[in-house]
Amino acid sequence: MDPGASGLPAAAAWDALAADFEAFHARFAGLFARSEPREQAIKYVRSLMGPVARRNGWQLAEAIGDPTPDRVQRLMYSADWSADAARDLLMDFTIEQFGDPQGIGVLDETGFLKKGTKSVGVARQYSGTAGKIENCQIGVFLSYNGPRGHVILDRRLYLPGSWCSDPERRQDAHVPEDVAFRTKPQLAMQMLHGAWQRGVPMAWVAGDEVYGDDPVLRDGIAAQGHRYVLAVVSSTPVWPERPEVAEPPTEREHPRGPLRTRTRLAPGAPHASTVAKVVAQWSPKQWHRLAVHQGEKGPIEYDWARARVVDSRRRLPTDEIWLLARRSVSNPSEVAYYLSNAGAATPLATLAHVASTRYTIEQCFEEAKDDVGLDHYEVRTWPSWHRYITLGMMALAWLAFVRAKLPAEGAFPYAPAMSPEFVPKAARPGPGKNAERMQKAALDTSGKKSAPRPKKATLRRRWRPGAFPKSVA
Repeated sequence: MDPGASGLPAAAAWDALAADFEAFHARFAGLFARSEPREQAIKYVRSLMGPVARRNGWQLAEAIGDPTPDRVQRLMYSADWSADAARDLLMDFTIEQFGDPQGIGVLDETGFLKKGTKSVGVARQYSGTAGKIENCQIGVFLSYNGPRGHVILDRRLYLPGSWCSDPERRQDAHVPEDVAFRTKPQLAMQMLHGAWQRGVPMAWVAGDEVYGDDPVLRDGIAAQGHRYVLAVVSSTPVWPERPEVAEPPTEREHPRGPLRTRTRLAPGAPHASTVAKVVAQWSPKQWHRLAVHQGEKGPIEYDWARARVVDSRRRLPTDEIWLLARRSVSNPSEVAYYLSNAGAATPLATLAHVASTRYTIEQCFEEAKDDVGLDHYEVRTWPSWHRYITLGMMALAWLAFVRAKLPAEGAFPYAPAMSPEFVPKAARPGPGKNAERMQKAALDTSGKKSAPRPKKATLRRRWRPGAFPKSVA
C-alpha cells in the first residue's frame, strides 16, 4: 500500500526523521558515563511517545522489551546523570529549532494528583488540574512559544513550607540541603534567569494572576530589559493619572522636630483606584473587537481595550505602564485584566496577541500528559521527579520538532523514530476510517484548548504496520 494513500509521510520522510531522532538523542549522550543508561534513556524517551496506557515502570519496561522494570528504575533513581544538565541541553535544542527574537516565555503551574504522604512535595493544596484543594504535587513550568511551535523549557517542583521545615521528610525524599522555600513567582524568576543566561531569545513574558500579582516578579522582568503582559486580579491598585507626591522636607525647611524621611502622597491627592474601576470608566469607543487566534470553529473574538496608567508600589506611584482589558463578547461582565511594561507606541493587537498566547502552556500540559504521560510517574524522590519530568520534556520537544517539520495537513506527527520491535503489533492497527480526522486534529494547535483526543487510544496508535524504518536499538 502506498504510504501517501493513508495520509502518512513517505518512507524517505520516515528515514530522515529517524536520523533526526538519533541526532537529537546524541546531544544528550555525554551526560551518561556508561553505555547501559545511555541506551536505556533513548529507549525510554521512545517509549514515552509510544502506545502505552500508563507510563509507569512495568508498562514502560514492557514497551522497551525488558523482562522487569529494574533498568527503568535504575535510570530514575541510581544511574549517574544530571537532569539539570539535560534540561540545559534541551534549551539549546529549543534555541536552534524554535528560537525567535520575538519569542514569548509563558509561566504557569500544573498539579499532579497523588495519594499518600511520601511523594516529595505532596500536600493538600489548590490544584488547577482538579479545580479544588487536593492531595497533590505542584510543578511550576516555563514554556516557550515561537512561530514554529511551543515547548516546555524548564520546571521546578514547588516545595510547601511543611516540607521545607521537616528534616526527616526531606531526607527520606532526598531533597538537597540548599533547597529552601520559594514561592511560585520566585521559582518562576529563577527559571527566567536561567533561560536568559542560556541565551533563549525571549522578547515577552506572559502568565496568569499568580505571577502578575507579584510586583517583585514584574519588576525583575523589567529590570532585565524584557517586556511582560501579565494577568492581574481586579483589585490591583493603579492610578489613571499620576498623582502629586510630597517629598521629605530638608533640614532648612523643617528646622524643628524629627524629619520625615519618606515620600508620601501630597495633601488632597487621590489614592490609587483598582484596575476594575478604571476599566469601568472607559468609553465604549476604546473597545475594539479583535481575533488574535484561530479556534477549532474559526477565529476567537474578544473585545480589547487599553490605556496608560500609573503603577503602585507601597501606595505610591511608580512607572507608567499599560492596563489592558479583555471582555467577553457573549458576556460583557466577564473581563480579564493585564498589566504590561511595553512601550507607549506598542499596538493594541500586539498586547492582545501576547496576552492570548498564555493558553499555549496549557496546551503544552495537555499534550505532555496525554501524549508522553507527564503525570503518569510513580517516583517519590526529588531527583527522580526531576528526571522523569525532564525526559518527558525531551519527548514533548521532539514531537514539537516533528510537527514543525511535517506541517502539511494529514502528515502523521508523532513517534517517527520509534522502532517497531518496541511496539506490540496489536497496538499498531491500520489507519482506520477516523485516521485522517485524528491526524488533522493533532496538527491543529490553534484555539484556547488543544484538539480533543480519544479517551482509550492514543494518537500514536494510528500508523500503518511497517511504516517505521529501523532505528537504533
